[in-house]
Parts: sequence; structure tokens; C-alpha cells
Amino acid sequence: MPQRLSSPAPAEPDFDTLRVRRVLVVDDSRLQRRILCKTLQNWGFEVTEADSGDAALALCLKDMPDLILSDWVMPGMSGIEFCRALREVPHDGYAYFILLTSKSEKNEVAQGLDSGADDFLTKPVDASELRARITAGERILHMQRELSAQNKWISDTLQELQRVYDLLDQDLLEAKKLQQSLVRERQLSFPQGQLSLLLRSAGHVGGDLVGFFPTDDDYLGLYAIDVSGHGVSSALMTARLAGYLSAAAPEQNIALAKGAEGAYVAKPPKDVVGTLNDLVLNEMETEHYFTILLAFVHLPSGKVTISQAGHPHPLIQRADGTVEQEGSGGFPVGLLEGTLFTQFDLTLAPGDRLLILSDGVTECPDADDQMLGEDGLAELMDQLADMRGTALLEALVWNLSAFAGTEDFPDDVSAILFEYAGP
Repeated sequence: MPQRLSSPAPAEPDFDTLRVRRVLVVDDSRLQRRILCKTLQNWGFEVTEADSGDAALALCLKDMPDLILSDWVMPGMSGIEFCRALREVPHDGYAYFILLTSKSEKNEVAQGLDSGADDFLTKPVDASELRARITAGERILHMQRELSAQNKWISDTLQELQRVYDLLDQDLLEAKKLQQSLVRERQLSFPQGQLSLLLRSAGHVGGDLVGFFPTDDDYLGLYAIDVSGHGVSSALMTARLAGYLSAAAPEQNIALAKGAEGAYVAKPPKDVVGTLNDLVLNEMETEHYFTILLAFVHLPSGKVTISQAGHPHPLIQRADGTVEQEGSGGFPVGLLEGTLFTQFDLTLAPGDRLLILSDGVTECPDADDQMLGEDGLAELMDQLADMRGTALLEALVWNLSAFAGTEDFPDDVSAILFEYAGP
């Protein structure tokens, strides 16, 4: 398949092609034209001649010269009138215009320059002075054309960069769809409760991931992951980690073990996190690490076994509205070999709910750069005590946006909400 980003970069301008070569001599005197043309040809210029302003303008409309030497006083169209008409001709480049005149009064010279002329020479023309004036014109033309060529090159380069950016933006939008598809279901009901999930990246793609998987021994596995950094590399790592905790392929899920009669049962969450640590350090060539909270909810009893590795504390809101935020903290995954991970137990009663959030919530800053924190989160949950399911998570994001003063959060925001109904 052809590579869409492999088109060649715009070529840098060749400044050798910008030299002044073509000169137009305009004078009603044939002798004066012959003298000037011969001199210019001896200097290496390509010379064209015209005997009137009208004839010169017609030549310029067909092929604009680099430099024009024009007599001031001519029958019909004068040199000034020719210059004014020339400046009205649409042209990408610029023709340097020198007026040849016997006039030397300051007001007359000013009139010539106001008409669009760049310089003037007093007749009879001295060859040395003419060479000097042409050299000055060459410098100006070269700088002008060099600047125009550079501007065109920059413009072409910016257009190419914009094209590449648009292609990357399209790819990132597709990547966002794929990452969001990792969270197959955002809301799921069980006889013992209701599960709701939220995944919102700070950019097109991010390093957060939430998910769940059931077991054959009445447990519900819940996991929340926050990979270091942002962007594509972090998103790729979340996709790989999702494969290790797959609900669709339990035989590949490292959190499940095959029990009696082929049933898939839950492993101790601390052992699962330890396995992930070994996998990252020994099998993944990456500088990324991640935090994780892996929980197994025993649906018949409401007992929750949690391994917390650097992730924010889980939040429990009891049926009476009180909020508890406790945990062991733990060390992130993928930083140090041989790290020992722990686990702890919580118990949900009917009407209680478990909320697992990424640090994009508690560490979200307001306009004064003050973070929401656990106390601010507890206040938000107190305000949302009567809300349920995905509506609660959407309201949580709305309140967080009001706190931050913007809908563009600096970090990814993800959440798992499990509302326990009882056996």
C-alpha cells in the first residue's frame, strides 16, 4: 500500500535562477538605443529595445523584463506615463525601472520617482554610472526575488505540513474510535447491581483505560489503568494491556485461572498486578509505566478484594450518603523488578456504590491551580448522592468542568461506578 506521508518536501529555491539577465531599452532615438544596447550586451545582458512607450508596454505584457531603461521625453506615451502603466500590469515579479532624463530639478526627479521609477540617470549617460546604477538595481532585485522565493518555499512547506497534519489528525480520530471501542459496554446490569464506565481522553487518544470481566465463580473483575504520558504511545500500551485483561477471551486473561471442569476463576489481584509488572519489564520495550486498581467484587456477598498500584484510592459512597476513601496506595507497575504488591478487602452493603477514578479527577486544577483533591471529590459526590449510573458520571464530569473553568481537562478522565443492590 502506498505511504500517504511520503511525498517529497518542497524544493528549496535555486537563487542562481534569480539573477538579472533581461533588459529593455526604451528610447525614441535610434542612436541612443544602439549605444545603450551595445554597452549592455557587452556586459552580458539579454537586451530588447522599443522606440516608444506604447511599444515597450506591449513587449512587457508579453514578457516582463528584469530591468528597464526608459527615456523620459518621448512622442506619444512619455517615460513617466509608461512607468505608471507598467506598475498597473499584474505580475508576480518586479521590473526595476530607471528613467533616463536631461531633467535635474528636484521636483522633476521627485515626480519621476512618484510615478513608480526606482532610479534615474542624467543624459548623456555615463557608462560607469550606468553600470553602478544597474548593479544597485541588481542587488535590490536579487533581494526581492530571493525573499519572494523564500516566501513561496515557506508557503509550500506550510501547505505540505498542513496536509501531513490533516492526515495525522484523521488517523488520530480513527485511533480515538478504536481506543473508545476497547470499552465495549458503558453500562451493564447484573442481578446484584449496575456497572457504568467512563473514558474521556484529554487529547485524541490517551493513556487511561477502564474495563471489566466476569468470572465463573460469581466474581466481577474491574480494572482501571493510567499509563504515564499522553498520546499515541500511551494509547498503544493501553491497547496491549486490555488484551491481558480481556473479557472476550478469558483464556488469554492473566487475571483468570482455569478451575475445575474448565471454569475460569479469579486469581488474587496482587498476583495479577505482579504478573503485569514482570510482563512490562521483561517483554515490553517501553519507557512507560502505569498505575492500576484491580478489584474483584464477589457479587453474592458484596466483598471487594482490591490491589492498588499507585492509582487513586477507591471511593465508597454508602447508602446513607457518607463517603469513604481508603486504600494502600502502592507502587506503580513497570518501574522496578521484584516489587511486592498487596491487596485489601472492602465490603459493600445493599445501596452502597464503589467509584474508581483516575487522577485526572482528583488532580484537576482550578483557575488558581488548586487541585480538586479527595475532599473536593467527596463534596461532589455528596451533591450527586441522588443520581445513578451513567447520569452520575456525566454529572461528575460537568461539575469537574465547572470547577476547572474549562471542558478541556489537562489529563485523561476515566471512571468505574458499581452500584451494589445486594444478593
